[in-house]
Amino acid sequence: MAYEGGTGAPHHVVIEERKSLTVSGVEDVERFDESSIVLSTSRGAMVVAGENLHIEKLSLDGGDLKVEGDIDSVSYEEDAGPARGGFFSRLLR
Repeated sequence: MAYEGGTGAPHHVVIEERKSLTVSGVEDVERFDESSIVLSTSRGAMVVAGENLHIEKLSLDGGDLKVEGDIDSVSYEEDAGPARGGFFSRLLR
């Protein structure tokens, strides 16, 4: 089944030793703290859970995100409708 939302930008997820996560195809960061990061990707909403999570690199122009910390899980959520805009989109208005 093909994903109907998003821009169709390439989406890749790389986890190294459960300490480093690199994601491409990132469209927005909805919210984040040391235990979770919620982001919109070209393939749907993604939730990263763990401890001591820190965003090391974020480039919304390039769609790249790098997270360091203790990664417990990465999951995708159902699209709940039109996006209201994430933290960074509201900050840059």
